Amino acid sequence: MKTETIQQVALVTGGSRGIGAATCVQLARAGYAVIVNYAASQATADQLCQSIQAAGGTALGLQADVANEAQVLALFAAIDAKFGRLDALVNNAGVVDMTARLDEMSMARWRRMFDINVIGSLLCAREAVRRMSTQHGKQGGAIVNLSSAAAKLGSPGQYLDYAASKGAIDTFTLGLAKEVAAEGIRVNGVRPGIIDTEIHASGGLPNRVAQVAPQVPMQRGGTADEVASAIVWLLSDAASYVTGTTIDVTGGR
Repeated sequence: MKTETIQQVALVTGGSRGIGAATCVQLARAGYAVIVNYAASQATADQLCQSIQAAGGTALGLQADVANEAQVLALFAAIDAKFGRLDALVNNAGVVDMTARLDEMSMARWRRMFDINVIGSLLCAREAVRRMSTQHGKQGGAIVNLSSAAAKLGSPGQYLDYAASKGAIDTFTLGLAKEVAAEGIRVNGVRPGIIDTEIHASGGLPNRVAQVAPQVPMQRGGTADEVASAIVWLLSDAASYVTGTTIDVTGGR
């Protein structure tokens, strides 16, 4: 593990599984102290933290539902108390729902989707900016928002509302990047394509990666590690002149 005199601190929302977990591991290897945020899966988060620590890294699991403002405020207060700084935020927490047409969807489904995928990202970014912006006397930082290829494809007949929520993330990424560019904060996004994680099962399509792979120019689904590598690069000094950009990690789809 890389060590630094002043260790940088990164928060990954929804960090206990899938792309979030892969990102936590790669950030720890890059020398960050990693906060593994989770909504409910404490055992999974604890196991990930133990694995990172066993490899010589620094990791702390903290619970918060990103759609709940009080819990988000408590999450950031805990980070303040433990580390006294925040250098990187990965807005990874997100949900899909069962495949459906728009005329089959409920208002409750839409509320949940946008509360977590959009409002949760805004809430966490707001608190991160307060802790990063030179306008607030801080040291700067970087934010990466997780979008989806669905934002450009629309996901008709399957996840139209999810696609719309990720379209909102694309716009938010661009706008916030311009808003805080002169305050030492870079804001970028990543649009994963068909990635082999458990999120497909939560949407009722556990075999979706294998089914869609033939439609991908590279003829396969991607891995969580491949997406995490793009996220970690965007957070790194190697991307020091990159802001307001969203990278497709889609195998050409």
